[in-house]
Amino acid sequence: MLLPAERVVAGISGGADSVCLLLMLAEWRRRYGLEIAVVHVNHGIRPEAEEDARFVQKLCKKLEVPFFLRKTDIHRLALEQKCSEEEAGRNYRYQAFQEIAEEFGADKIAVAHNLNDRGETMLFHLFRGTGIKGLAGILPVRDRIIRPLLCVERWEIEQYLAELGQDYCKDATNEEDTYTRNRIRHHILSYAEQEIVPGCVQHMGQTAELLAETEKYMEQQTVEALERCVEGGFSSDGVKDSYVLNRHSFLTFHIAIQKRMLYTLILKLSPGARDIARIHVEDIRSLFVKDGNRLICLPFGIRGSREYDRVVLERGQSTGKELDLEGVQADFQILSPGDLPRNNENSLIFPQNEYTKWFDYDKIIESPVLRTRAQGDYLTIRDGQGKLCHKKLKDYMVTEKIPAAKREQILVLAEGSHVLWLVGYRISEYYKVNENTKQVLQVQLMLGCGSSDTEEKNGRTY
Repeated sequence: MLLPAERVVAGISGGADSVCLLLMLAEWRRRYGLEIAVVHVNHGIRPEAEEDARFVQKLCKKLEVPFFLRKTDIHRLALEQKCSEEEAGRNYRYQAFQEIAEEFGADKIAVAHNLNDRGETMLFHLFRGTGIKGLAGILPVRDRIIRPLLCVERWEIEQYLAELGQDYCKDATNEEDTYTRNRIRHHILSYAEQEIVPGCVQHMGQTAELLAETEKYMEQQTVEALERCVEGGFSSDGVKDSYVLNRHSFLTFHIAIQKRMLYTLILKLSPGARDIARIHVEDIRSLFVKDGNRLICLPFGIRGSREYDRVVLERGQSTGKELDLEGVQADFQILSPGDLPRNNENSLIFPQNEYTKWFDYDKIIESPVLRTRAQGDYLTIRDGQGKLCHKKLKDYMVTEKIPAAKREQILVLAEGSHVLWLVGYRISEYYKVNENTKQVLQVQLMLGCGSSDTEEKNGRTY
């Protein structure tokens, strides 16, 4: 983690973990000639925060370590960034660490996460839904951030400080259940340690190391697979506006590598991972395994299209068709019939909304895809006797006298070749909501908007 004579900036809050980290760094300075600086961040949340800052400053003076103070209003930042105070605080801290590291000329940034923190993070990611990388939890080294205490449990740190007679600050918010991590710490991890398997934190740490090694190997395999599948070559460092994959080469790899390849490329085309979900990877993968040339729209204007034996992933560029789908997204929500308006006779009422429609959710088997028309598409309509029948989408467009030049520009929401919704015209009779419907799928098209975070609702995803 550290080499002799390196410069390191440490994030020190004044709590037990960070005080222990500072004492360790001071000892390493004595042995290996390190240069240390401390950053303390006052989040402006707790009344005693000023006392914590003075405590850290006093300890730094005693140890002859340069002290840097950063202060902000995390509540205001959270409102501005539209995120939790916990996330806003973390973002601000690491930004401050990076700025002071540049100012101090530091090679590394040390933070005081311990083995319990790693276990809590593993559980948090597991409950929220994650892959191998998330299950590995916090890493000992990430870029120039190091965590020297990640192999040490919290009780060991507190015992060490007690033996030294070293004071530290106690954050009252750590005892509250306001934050998710605190609830995991107080009610889940502690219970598992006491009532299920003593030593489980150590065991989770060992598992995290195995998972981190596995993730590193899988990353290597993914890059090698992309180098074989991406036409024109693939660079893990470079970022392009589009990637073209050979379908036959792609399908030779295990499904786990296929999904990782697609996730890697989607991330390269997107500004961040927040709105990229498993379903987006599955939808793009369907371009490789299902027949037909199709177009799939993802958040951030990313598009995937099948062109015979090639699949193109691109960032908001033309696919050669007249229709430009950049910024068009479909927002899916699962509702109960009780959520829909009714008239005085208790019959369902559907507002006349051009870009919002409702469907019988339980009749949908595969993920609906937003695209343009494809060969073989059909609608379910009622014939002259009121019976359900299939009608080719091409024939329907001819009957409705839709100009040929416009047909390629009309959006279609389809399950395979079965059209749920010909946008701007009609929905399929088969998928219509009726009095027997138990769950309703509401689909809202958003034109020229940002990302949506509603792909997952009520335990079932699209």
